[in-house]
Amino acid sequence: MRASLLTLALALALIAPATAQVPENLVVEGVPAITPELRKDVGRYLEFRAAAFNSWHPQRREMILSTRFADSTQLHLVKTPGGARRQLTFFSDPVAGGSFEPKTGDYLVFSQDTGGGEFYQLYRYDLADGKVTLLTDGKSRNSGPTWANGGDRFAYTSTRRNGKDTDLYLIDPSNPASNKLHVMLNGGGWRVSDWSPDDKQILLTEYISINESHLWIEDVESLKHQGKRRITPTDAGKISWSGAKFAKDGRSLFLTSDQGSEFQRLCRYDLASHQLTPLTPNLLWDVESLDLSSDGKTLAFVSNEDGVSVLHLLDAKSGRELRTPKLPLGVITGLEWHENNRDLGFTLSSARSPADVYSLDVRKGNVTRWTESETGGLNADTFVQPELIKLKSFDGLGISAFVYRPDATKFPGKRPAIISIHGGPESQSRPIFQARNNYYLNELGVALVVPNVRGSDGYGKTFLTLDNGFKREDSVKDIGAVISWIQQDAALEGARIAVMGGSYGGYMTLASMVHFNDRLRCGVDVVGISSFITFLKNTQDYRRDLRRVEYGDERDPAMAAHLEKISPLTSVRKIGKPLFVVQGKNDPRVPVTEAEQMVKAIRENGGQAWYLMAKDEGHGFAKKKNADFQFISTILFYQEHLLK
Repeated sequence: MRASLLTLALALALIAPATAQVPENLVVEGVPAITPELRKDVGRYLEFRAAAFNSWHPQRREMILSTRFADSTQLHLVKTPGGARRQLTFFSDPVAGGSFEPKTGDYLVFSQDTGGGEFYQLYRYDLADGKVTLLTDGKSRNSGPTWANGGDRFAYTSTRRNGKDTDLYLIDPSNPASNKLHVMLNGGGWRVSDWSPDDKQILLTEYISINESHLWIEDVESLKHQGKRRITPTDAGKISWSGAKFAKDGRSLFLTSDQGSEFQRLCRYDLASHQLTPLTPNLLWDVESLDLSSDGKTLAFVSNEDGVSVLHLLDAKSGRELRTPKLPLGVITGLEWHENNRDLGFTLSSARSPADVYSLDVRKGNVTRWTESETGGLNADTFVQPELIKLKSFDGLGISAFVYRPDATKFPGKRPAIISIHGGPESQSRPIFQARNNYYLNELGVALVVPNVRGSDGYGKTFLTLDNGFKREDSVKDIGAVISWIQQDAALEGARIAVMGGSYGGYMTLASMVHFNDRLRCGVDVVGISSFITFLKNTQDYRRDLRRVEYGDERDPAMAAHLEKISPLTSVRKIGKPLFVVQGKNDPRVPVTEAEQMVKAIRENGGQAWYLMAKDEGHGFAKKKNADFQFISTILFYQEHLLK
């Protein structure tokens, strides 16, 4: 899905006291003891914090945001720009996000899982007394709470019925007993997009893959649940529809679609005639998010232009683009209008600033920064700005990468490089804040090369499909082109290259170690796929069909043979360089068995594999103490196997 599957990490506060004892929640194999000296040296780079916009209060100009002061991300209330962040939730596990009840703002609803398992539960938080009430069953996966305009209920999806399908539920959160199944849906890719202005209909998106989705409307008042009808074409091939919202009159939708285009264009879709009218016909980049003001007059949207976000405002009636202030160069997420139709809230991250919360006053054109997150006492203005490079792969396809270079005056001569590969696989590497990775640049003098290989989002729908199914290893060959570029760059040392990545990037790391063993020094695999066959067998039921569309259906004998052939576990004998494998025990996406079987095979083959597993984490480490241990261990790994 379009959102990056490892999510935006909200960076980091106080480093734990130095100790030689490994915490009981971690399984650590092959990793040397972390010395107090190294902890102290790395310390400042573990102090980064970030903040993400969640929700406006409907009546007051104040907001809920996510940030972390202790070990995990929690919800905070901020009443004024630059004001104190009043912490509301205090849990050991992170809170995924929250939103105000949209009429009075007397309470909010938030989402949280346990131990990284992603079986999210929904809770009500009463602002008057801080009381927390569970709204869901405590067992299933519950996602995407979307408020009705009247504020008396919200719709969400849940796997409660059978653990596989994401059905539609309705609830009045002031009365948890009202929680009920509204309609059963087949498949794990359903999400609630919007309510009609009169709250009589719900707009649903059925996600099949990043290249295919469908829009449906469900009649909320249909007693027999026969009101669900597909409103997008059935005979137009694979089309992606995203971000759909009802216009103020309820007769049309604002959305993004790649129908008739390589890119996700902002469009108006007429519900009666089914006519699609592009509103950004000349923008040759994806529109990645949008939000409509509550009076229906102004549409805010963000385009993704070579990885950089550009904010736009549009007159919703005329389609005329309005003047928009220029924002700092970076990546924008979380657009949301205040009920006053004047203030637009969002999160912005850049190479020299952690993710922070901003708002735009569209009448005055003023941009206000609400939070200024800490950078461990380091001067963020000195952090490296990335260089965008374009190169040709083995078949002539153009790919790109962001390159972060260490200071040549501090680190003269050719420098080692780490290739950092994104997950997804349909994610995109973008010029966001590098947080702790700045330690590699500033203290170790190691360059970071962050590529967008074929299959990455942001470069058109054809580019997205170039690694699907039997073409999977073509994206691995793209990493070969990146290695060749590094070896030809005068400032980089081609004999000292490492590769690392998480999730699908973990698979790419392992596959790169197989294909380019003689050109790499070492690799770091975080929650990566080692065998597509066992991955598809063991990933959670609600995800399996969605992943088959991307990777291939292992139930087909020809595809099963191909997946077996290209799996790193099959060719583990070709990996002769050191590997560091990091995994969360509760990972619902890439199960812990993927890491365990890879480590076992490497060692049985006489290779060297460090292993770190957290018993209280899932798809990546979200708790600070665990993330700190992982990062310092990774530094030890690079010092031993890349820098020596």
